[in-house]
Amino acid sequence: MQRLFKYKLLYLWEIGDRMTKLTSLAESSRGCELCPLAKQGRTQVVFGDGNEDADIMFIGEGPGFYEDKQGKPFVGAAGKLLTQLLESIGLRREDVYITNVVKCRPPQNRDPKPEEIEVCTNEYLFMQVQEIEPKIVATLGRFASAVILGLKDVSMGRVHGQKFKKDGYFVVPIYHPAAALHSRANLEPLAEDFKKLKEYLEEKSEVRAEVSQEVEVEQMGLF
Repeated sequence: MQRLFKYKLLYLWEIGDRMTKLTSLAESSRGCELCPLAKQGRTQVVFGDGNEDADIMFIGEGPGFYEDKQGKPFVGAAGKLLTQLLESIGLRREDVYITNVVKCRPPQNRDPKPEEIEVCTNEYLFMQVQEIEPKIVATLGRFASAVILGLKDVSMGRVHGQKFKKDGYFVVPIYHPAAALHSRANLEPLAEDFKKLKEYLEEKSEVRAEVSQEVEVEQMGLF
């Protein structure tokens, strides 16, 4: 009984320490001027939102117009669809953590540039992943999937819904909700991707115990 109580206290302490580190990181990001995006029309830094102890972490490309105004990721039309998809597998936004590769809105929603990605991932994104320690990182769309998998580009038609072992967690590329808004033909595969996310979350095997089954994504021929 004492041992169980001790482990529970340790677990609560780790969660509290994790939240403190993420809060400090978020605070430090608010005035960030480490890349050109800081002076290219952003309203505010969109650090991330959700459960700091989440089993699943969603990563998109970057904030859009509404995200830039409200300071939260995925609050526009794509965000509403994301919420609906989460509910379809029994999850709420409060159960997961949502962020983007870059924390500031690129002008006219263009793709982030390499120097912007390098700064934002090294200063913030990879630290977020490290502190949250998710079982699954779900990358939303081609851009985020390529960045997290460390590849120049990926074909979403080939990799969506699959899981790739990386650094103690699984990366699962899925279609971006905006893709389903632009073409309803993408809605069905997107819904299937979310069903697979639920299956992966319910698997009893621990990711960190599967070192011998590690997938070298660089050799998968994902282009």
